[in-house]
Amino acid sequence: MAAATSQALNIEIKFDEEDVPYEEEILRNAYSVKHWLRYIDHKAKAPNNGVNQVYERALKELPGSYKIWHNYLRTRRKQVRGKIPTDPMYEEVNSAFERSLVFMHKMPRIWMDYGAFMTSQCRITRTRHVFDRALRALPVTQHARIWPLYLQFVRRFDMTETALRVYRRYLKLCPEDAEEYVDYLQESGHLDEAAQQLANIVDNESFASKHGKSNHQLWNELCDLISKNPHKVHSLNVDAIIRGGLRRYTDQLGHLWNSLADYYVRSGLFDRARDIYEEAIQTVTTVRDFTQVFDEYAQFEELSLNKRMEQVAESETATEEDDIDVELRLSRFEYLMERRLLLLNSVLLRQNPHNVHEWHKRVTLYEDKPAEIISTYTEAVQTVQPKQAVGKLHTLWVEFAKFYEANGQVEDARVVFERGTEVEYVKVEDLAAVWCEWAEMELRQQQFEAALKLMQRATAMPKRKIAYHDDTETVQARLHRSLKVWSMYADLEESFGTFKTCKAVYERIIDLKICTPQIIINYGMFLEEHNYFEEAYRAYEKGIALFKWPNVYDIWNSYLTKFLERYGGTKLERARDLFEQCLDHCPPEHAKYFYLLYAKLEEQHGLARHAMTVYDRATSAVKEEEMFDMYNIFVKKAAEIYGLPRTREIYEKAIEALPEQHMRHMCVKFAELETKLGEVDRARAIYAHCSQVCDPRITADFWQTWKEFEVRHGNEDTMREMLRIKRSVQATYNTQVNMMAAQFLNNGAADGGAGNGAEPDAMRLLDEKTRQAAAEAKQKPPEKAASNIMFVRGETQGGAKNKENTVVNPDEIDLGESDEDEEEEEEEDEPNENATETATKTDSEGLIMKKLRFEQKAIPAKVFGSLKPSNQNDSDEE
Repeated sequence: MAAATSQALNIEIKFDEEDVPYEEEILRNAYSVKHWLRYIDHKAKAPNNGVNQVYERALKELPGSYKIWHNYLRTRRKQVRGKIPTDPMYEEVNSAFERSLVFMHKMPRIWMDYGAFMTSQCRITRTRHVFDRALRALPVTQHARIWPLYLQFVRRFDMTETALRVYRRYLKLCPEDAEEYVDYLQESGHLDEAAQQLANIVDNESFASKHGKSNHQLWNELCDLISKNPHKVHSLNVDAIIRGGLRRYTDQLGHLWNSLADYYVRSGLFDRARDIYEEAIQTVTTVRDFTQVFDEYAQFEELSLNKRMEQVAESETATEEDDIDVELRLSRFEYLMERRLLLLNSVLLRQNPHNVHEWHKRVTLYEDKPAEIISTYTEAVQTVQPKQAVGKLHTLWVEFAKFYEANGQVEDARVVFERGTEVEYVKVEDLAAVWCEWAEMELRQQQFEAALKLMQRATAMPKRKIAYHDDTETVQARLHRSLKVWSMYADLEESFGTFKTCKAVYERIIDLKICTPQIIINYGMFLEEHNYFEEAYRAYEKGIALFKWPNVYDIWNSYLTKFLERYGGTKLERARDLFEQCLDHCPPEHAKYFYLLYAKLEEQHGLARHAMTVYDRATSAVKEEEMFDMYNIFVKKAAEIYGLPRTREIYEKAIEALPEQHMRHMCVKFAELETKLGEVDRARAIYAHCSQVCDPRITADFWQTWKEFEVRHGNEDTMREMLRIKRSVQATYNTQVNMMAAQFLNNGAADGGAGNGAEPDAMRLLDEKTRQAAAEAKQKPPEKAASNIMFVRGETQGGAKNKENTVVNPDEIDLGESDEDEEEEEEEDEPNENATETATKTDSEGLIMKKLRFEQKAIPAKVFGSLKPSNQNDSDEE
C-alpha cells in the first residue's frame, strides 16, 4: 500500500530540473521554515497551482507557522483580485482562511484580513459572523483592531438595525466614541436616539470629545437638534433641557433662548414662542444676547405678519376678523420696534443698576410721559447705592427736582431736594452740589431770603471739630468745610445781604483756611467797592500769609497794582517794603513782572539810583531765558537816565553773566556803542574777546560784522590781526569736535540734524558745509574776493609787487619780514587741512589789501574828554 501511495505522488507531482536542489533541501529538513520560504520564492513566478502546491506541502509539514499561513493567504487573495465575487476561487480562499483559523485563531491579523476579504465579497451575514467569531476568539485587549473594520462594514451597507446593535455593543467597550454613534444616528434619521445620546454626553461631565468640542458646543448641538426637529424627538423634555442650559451657561443666553423659541415655532405654538421671546428680552444681561434675541423676535413677527397678509390676500372671503388679526399683528410688530431703545436700556441697567448715566438716558426715552419719568426717577434714586454708583448720583436728585420745578410743582421739588441732602454721598462735593442747586432754584423762584437761609443751614458748624478729609465721618458733618457752598454763600451775601454779613462770610472762609487766591481777590475787590481800602489790603496780606509761591502770584499782583493805583508815590516807603516782601521768596519765573513794576515805581516817584539798583537785581533774579531781555531793558534805562558811557559797566556784566548765544549779541551791541563813542580800539578789543566763543563755520554773521567794522575803521594791520584770530579760533574748534557739534546743534545750523537731535547727522552736515566752503574758496579768484572790502584811501600804498600799479621809491629800505609774518607762515605750514584752506584764503585777501591805499584820520577829541593829549603823536603812542 505504501508503494502505491508513493507511486501516486510520483504521478501527481512533477519536478523541474531547477526544483531539484530545493526538493533535496526539503528532503533533508522538512521542518525548516527558511527552506520552504526559499522554495516558495523560487516558485513565485510559476503558475498558481505550482505555488499553491508548495504552500500546501509546507503547511502540511508546518501547520502552526504564522509566516507561511500569512504569506499563503495573501498570495491566494492576490490570485482572486479582479474576479467577480461568484467565482469559485473565492470559496477556495474562504476555505483556506477557515483552515488557517484552526491553528491561527489567536492571530488578529488573520481575522482582520479575513473580515476585510469577506466584506469585499458583499456577503453580509457571513461577514458579520466572521467579525463576531473574531471578537469571541481574540482577547479583549485586541478588540480595538477588529472594531474599526466591523463598524466600517456596518456603515457600508444599508442595514440600520444591525448597525445600531453593533454600535451599542461597541459603546460598551469604547464609550468615548459616542459622538461617532450620534453622527451615524443623525445620518440614518434616528434623531430621537441621537438626542438621547447627546443628552447623556452633555450630562457626563467627565466626557472628553475626540473632536475637541467643549461641553457648551455639545449643548448647542443638542439644542439645535431638539429645537429643529420637534416632531421627531419625543423622549426628551425640550423646555427643561434648554432652561437647564440657560442656568448653566449664562454667557451664551441668546442662542439658547432662540433655540427654545424656535422649538415652539416649529411646533406651531406661536403664542408660546412669543412669550419665550418676551421673557428672553426681559432677562438677558448682555447687549450681544439682546441683539440676537431681538433680531430673531423681530424676524418672527415680520414673517408672521407677512404670512397672515398673504393668506388674507389670497382668500376670497376675507372677514372683518381677518382684518382685525392683521392690524393686531402689525401693531404688535410696530410696538416691538418702538421699544427697542428702551429694552436695550433695560439690558444695560440689568448689567449695572448703579449706572447713573443709563438712568438719565432712560428718562430721556420717556419723553412726554410724565408718569413714566417720575416712576423712573423714583426707581433710580431707590436703586442706586452711593458707594457703588457709576457717575454722579446727586445729578439724579437734581434732575428729579428740576423736573418738578419745570412742571410748576415747586413744593415737590423742595421735598426732593430735602431728601437729596440726606443721602450719604461718597464725596462732599456731591452734597454741596445739591445744596447749591437748591439755592439756585430758590433764586429762580425769587425767594432770596430762602436761598440765604439754605446757605446758612448748609454752612452751620458742627458741635465738634471735624476734618474735611476724614472719611469716617458723614458728608453732612463735613459739609461746613466745602468751598463750593461757602463761595455760593458769599455770592448771595454780596448780592442780597449786608456789608457786615458778607464780610463775616469772607472772614469765616479765611478762618477755616479753605479759601483760594480767587476768594482773597474777590474779598479785596468787595472791600474796595465799599471804599474800605485798608481792610482790602489787610485781606490781601491774610491771603499772602496763607499761600506760597506760585499760588500767591495773583494776590501779590492785585495787591501791588491796587496799592500803586491808590497811593502812587505818596507812601513810597510802604510800597518799597511791599515790593521787598514780595521779591524775597519770588521764584525766577515770576520775578520779571514785579521787578519791572518796582523799577517803574522808582522811576516815577523815587530815585534814579534806586531804579538802577532794582534793574541790576532783576538781571540776576529772573530766569536764564529772560536775562537777555532784562539786560536790554537795563541798558536802555541806564542810557536814558545817565547817558551812554554809564552803560559800559552793564555791558561788561552782561557779557560775563549771559550764555554764549546771548553774549554774542550783547558783545556786538557793546562794540557798536563804543564805535558810536569813537572808541575804536575798545570796540576792536570787544570783538576780539567775543571771537573766542564764535566758531567761524557757525557764527558767520559775527565775523562779517567784525570785517565790516575793520573795513570802516581799521587798516591793513588790524585786518590781518582779525584774520589771524579767525584762523586761530577755527583751528581751536577743529580740534574740539564735540564742542563744535554741540554748538552746531544748539544754534540750529542744520534743519535736519539740529531738529532731531542726532549728533552723527549734524556732524555729517557740518563736514559737507566745510567742504563746500573750501571748494568755493579755491574756485573764487582773489580779485573778486577783494571787491567786498572797501577801505578808505590812505596816504601810502601797500607793498604789492605789481610793477605796473606801483611807484618805485629808490630810497626804500627793505626791512624784511616781521616776526609776526614768520609765525603766520609757521601756522600755515602746520599739517592741518582746514587751517591750510583758511590760510590760503587769507593770503589772497592779504595780497588784495596790499594793493589798497589807506589814509589816517584824526581821532575825535570828544573821545578823550578831559584827557585830550597835547599833540597827535602822544595819542598815537597811546
